[in-house]
Amino acid sequence: MTPRPTHSFKAVLSLIASLGLGELLAACEATTTEETIYAEQPAESLYNEAMDELMTGNYIKAAELFEEVERQHPYSTWATKGQIMAAFAFYKKNEYDGAVITLNRFIQLHPGHVDTPYAYYLKALCYYERITDVSRDQKSTEMALEAFEELVIRFPNTKYAETAGLKLNLILSHLAGKDMTIGRYYLQRENYLAAINRFRSVVEQYETTAHIPEALHRMVEAYLALGMVTEARKVAAVLGYNFPDNPWHRDTYALLEENGLLKEYETLKSEVEHRSNLAKKEGGGKEEEEKSYFSQVWDWVF
Repeated sequence: MTPRPTHSFKAVLSLIASLGLGELLAACEATTTEETIYAEQPAESLYNEAMDELMTGNYIKAAELFEEVERQHPYSTWATKGQIMAAFAFYKKNEYDGAVITLNRFIQLHPGHVDTPYAYYLKALCYYERITDVSRDQKSTEMALEAFEELVIRFPNTKYAETAGLKLNLILSHLAGKDMTIGRYYLQRENYLAAINRFRSVVEQYETTAHIPEALHRMVEAYLALGMVTEARKVAAVLGYNFPDNPWHRDTYALLEENGLLKEYETLKSEVEHRSNLAKKEGGGKEEEEKSYFSQVWDWVF
């Protein structure tokens, strides 16, 4: 006698049909959801929706919608606006890599656009915001320096160039601070030649920063520790002439007095003044053409 099946054939067909229908329904729901997300909208409407998200602080959602403006309307003015605003939204969310990628693309596609100077500025800010303290790697600081310098060179007469100039001063001071930290480290461990090289680097590369007086004083300390009196006196003379009222000069003066070097120091300071005056005459008062007076005097030291 043939065994009777546990489930009827009709029940099995019903089960298979129900499973297939479920998968079909799931696929339909996914398609419907996808169509809802990517349903084409008027460019202005989509852009305004993105702006609403931006104003409420939903930066990632805003960036996605700005990018969607370009995807749906790639050759419209709204697409161009969407690119720069997507980068701004990424910047506000501290998604600096995403912002830089978007900005680089905008710059490549629209080199002559009215917002291109701003794109360069925002790109530089993305690097600037990632600057770390002087005890850590300064790659972002150096990239910020390059980006702001490029902005100033390309768009010197824009408001962004003026702001970039202020940022550049802060960046240079930060980089100088890094070298000062390393120089002090070497000085404390009596590695005087390494210390001198670091402090000299500060003087030569960051002469517009507030670190110069201390860098010169530390060089005097290191040279005296090595018994290199002539070099110590010359550096002290540069410090005394350029920063006579600075506290670091007073410390240097006391150090020279302690070592009986004041007479020669005064003579050399007069030489620095003479060379500085010659540099000013040669410069003719044209700042953009002349080498800085300080650098010209500094060349004499070495």
